[in-house]
Amino acid sequence: MTAVAACILALTLPVTVVPHVAAQSASPVDVASGPHGGTFEVPVNKSQVLRVDQAFGQALIGNPEIADIMPLTNRSLYVLGKKPGSTSLTLYDRNKNLIAVVDLVVGPDVMGLKKQLHDLMPNERVGARISNDAIVLSGIVSSGTAVDRARQIAETYAPGKVVNMMAVGSSQQVLLEVRFSEMLRSAAKQIGVSSAFSSDSGKFLGSTGSSVSLLADESGNPVIALGEILDTFGILSGSFDIGKLNITGFFDALERKGVVNTLAEPNLVALSGETASFLAGGEFPIPVSQDSGGGGGGGGLSRSITVEFKPFGVSLGFTPTVLEDGLINLVVAPEVSSIDPSASVVINGLTIPGLQTRRAKTTLELRDGQSFAIAGLIRNDFQDTVRQFPVLGSIPIIGALFRSSGFQKQETELVIIVTPRLVKPAAPESLTVPTDRAAAPNELDLFLLGRTDRAVGVNPINPTQPPVDRPKAVATSAPTGVDGDYGHILR
Repeated sequence: MTAVAACILALTLPVTVVPHVAAQSASPVDVASGPHGGTFEVPVNKSQVLRVDQAFGQALIGNPEIADIMPLTNRSLYVLGKKPGSTSLTLYDRNKNLIAVVDLVVGPDVMGLKKQLHDLMPNERVGARISNDAIVLSGIVSSGTAVDRARQIAETYAPGKVVNMMAVGSSQQVLLEVRFSEMLRSAAKQIGVSSAFSSDSGKFLGSTGSSVSLLADESGNPVIALGEILDTFGILSGSFDIGKLNITGFFDALERKGVVNTLAEPNLVALSGETASFLAGGEFPIPVSQDSGGGGGGGGLSRSITVEFKPFGVSLGFTPTVLEDGLINLVVAPEVSSIDPSASVVINGLTIPGLQTRRAKTTLELRDGQSFAIAGLIRNDFQDTVRQFPVLGSIPIIGALFRSSGFQKQETELVIIVTPRLVKPAAPESLTVPTDRAAAPNELDLFLLGRTDRAVGVNPINPTQPPVDRPKAVATSAPTGVDGDYGHILR
């Protein structure tokens, strides 16, 4: 018996001896009462040694199916947990006087769980205790990820019976810097030849080209003529005769090139685990037809038109989660949309515009100050058109006089750069806003220098040059207090 007791983990629970006093009552039933000896926790299928500070003569267990006991000495008991639950252990001395009543709680192995939490999460303060057949987790941890990990570890000891009472410490804030850059390149060329010809007698006439039209004179006779040549950059014309045939020719040419650049730089701040959204654009109305009950008891339906608004522009939604070691998990959903008249539809005389939308959604992990980019040639359109006189336009070389040719090419490229940063709030006096530098000018600046405000430059050669007294924003860093990470504050 001594060898067995030496292999068991000893847990001392002091018990104070209080003399038993019989209740003076006229009732025929005398309920024994005594001091409460506290709570003694025993893991399921494991044993503990209970030691008391007074010799006992008899030990009684309330429910032997929950725990089993075996006296080792007159001051120690061997307790074996058999199944989850709680019962009582009552101790008497040799004179049958009540010494103490101890609550025995048999449940998951909390001692083993505490050791696992300390080994796997040494920087977190997580406490665990038994509550009937469940585990209660308590303490303050650094992030939501630590809460999830502690719960996962506790689930291995009590599946489905983990009560989370942990709290997350000071929440970290994440600043997301996003740059939208869209480049639209287009090129178009168009070359056309038009001509009008007629005989001296006027009995034979005709014309070729994109602007040919058939008209009628006052007598109703058909007249073939050339209309206006539009959307060109240069037109050359000439007249010549071939025998009795009078010919007037027109040569038009156009080459168009262009580049459109769209840039937006929204910045958003959100708490770890929360979602933030941003929209720079507008909303356009869309009519929606709805059915409503008709009046007059006829039971018919009448239609009414309501208006719904759909957003467009540069939008961003992101959800940051600060992980251990300053790693930031990001769910980013950027979008760029614009109204496209070419995609509009007309319903009952109402024109509903369409949208050109570029949308992305991704999940990634970055550290403070690191960046990632979403880029690529997202659209490449090419179109060519040939309009010609049948047969004559297909003749080599000479056929160029009887056809018009053109092509259009358009490329769209979008780049999105995202940079997360860990930040802390700044003092109000360290922040500036655009209105701070737009101070009213004095009379000398206004009448002699032409300055409408002190933020306007006075250099006529370079009007965009800022004045000398214009304050500038300087990006500085402030410690966040988390293992050397630094947040960025605009000062």
